This record gives sequence, C-alpha cells and structure tokens, in this order.
Amino acid sequence: MKRPVQMVLLVLSGLGLLQASLFTDLFLRYVKPGMRPLLIASGVVLLALGLAEARAAYRSRSKRHHEAHQPPPQQEADKPSRHHEADTPPGHHEAHPPPRVAWLLFLPALSLLFYAPPALGAYTAAREEPRVVDTETQDARDEDFDPLPATSPLPITLGDFTRRVQQDRTRAIEGRTVEMTGFVTPAGEDGSWYLTRLLISCCAADVQSVKVRVYGVAAPKADTWVSVTGVWHPGGTLGTSSAEVALDVRTVNEVERPSNSYMDALPLG
Repeated sequence: MKRPVQMVLLVLSGLGLLQASLFTDLFLRYVKPGMRPLLIASGVVLLALGLAEARAAYRSRSKRHHEAHQPPPQQEADKPSRHHEADTPPGHHEAHPPPRVAWLLFLPALSLLFYAPPALGAYTAAREEPRVVDTETQDARDEDFDPLPATSPLPITLGDFTRRVQQDRTRAIEGRTVEMTGFVTPAGEDGSWYLTRLLISCCAADVQSVKVRVYGVAAPKADTWVSVTGVWHPGGTLGTSSAEVALDVRTVNEVERPSNSYMDALPLG
C-alpha cells in the first residue's frame, strides 16, 4: 500500500471515529458510554497521524522537485554513468507490495462515515443463551429483596423481574402487573416470543442477553422495541430456580429504540 493511500486511510479512520463518538451517538451501538473519551482521543490521534503523513509526503515531494531542477555538480557530470544496480546498497532489496486484502481496511473506515452497521438485535439474541442471574443457595434470605412499590403496573427491568421470579421466596411478584421494555426476539415455538435486552461489559463483542418469554399476544416484528404489561406466567416453583421467567401479557405498545440500547433499563416513559 503506497504512502498516499496510507495517509488517506489514517484520515478516514480518524474522521469516522470522531463522527461516531464526538458528533453522534453511533458509538453506543458498539461500546459502553464510558468508552467515548477513548474513542475521541483515538480519532484525534489517527487524524493527526494522517495529516502529519501528508505534510511529510508534501515536503519530500517538494525536495525531490527542487533537486531535480538543480544543475549537477561538475565532478559528478564528468563521471561515466553507472548502472542503477550499482547505486543500490548491498543487501538492499525493493520492498514487496502488501497483499491486496489490505485494501479491505478501507471498509470499516468508510462504513463509519457513510453507513454505520446497525446495533445488535434479535439475530444475536436468538443465538445467545439468556444471562444466568446469581441464584442464591438454600440459605437465601427474604430480606435480600426490598418490598415492591404498590404502584400498578409496576415498572421493572428484565433482570430484576428474573431475580424476583427465581430468588424471591416471599413470592411478592405473584399476581402483580408489571411493565417492562425491550425488543422482540422470536421464540419459534408455542406462539410465544421473547422480550429481550442485550448487555455489554465493554463492547459488542462480549454481549449477553436477558430474556423474558411472552405469552398471550402474537409476536410483533423481530427487533421491534415494545413496552409490555402483564403478570407472571405460572411455571415451576416461584421463588426458586425452577420458576419460568415468563409473562402473560395484557398490553403491547411499540416504543422508540433508546439511544443506549445495551443496558437493562426501566420502561421508557
């Protein structure tokens, strides 16, 4: 890959990172919010390197142009011309060009500028096992859970609902109408589907899913973000790990995708 092409690649990569992290929220499709300063710094460094490379290339070209128009020294002009190979230092060989696959490096840079890949959704969630909550052992205590507010429907995250169903021995969630928000993941059986959230620790590469199976309402289109209300769907023994994390849904309302979709948040209000 020639020097001008390397320069263009550095500049495009820097501009792509800055656009995704400084001027938009696109970076939230790939990393946690706390990574934003690092992405901005990386974009600035890449852009600076590209501009420095452009300046160095311009100065080198100007120097060669200047030398080409200078008259050769008299002593050099009187000497017989030598073959090019004689001027080549011993052991010096022309560098081999990089493989053509190196041109693929332009794809991620251009995609950030013109077509950013979408956030992960139902396709990924359908291939991920639900995140396992930290289920307590036989000595789990009822006081580990605070009393639930009396409000109805009760706003709750998918993770908290899962813990209440499988760990809360007071069975406080039984019969309560809850409200949760997530996106639709087809289940492919029983006419049910999953209300889903994807969680990341650092970036989209370490994504995990938390799911609640939904009964009673036909599945909306995959990846649709919805807010649902309903009650726990009986299955297994409530308050133990055998309890099914499922909901008998009463209402389903489509909502906007949140800007930061990689977190298990309370219903959108």
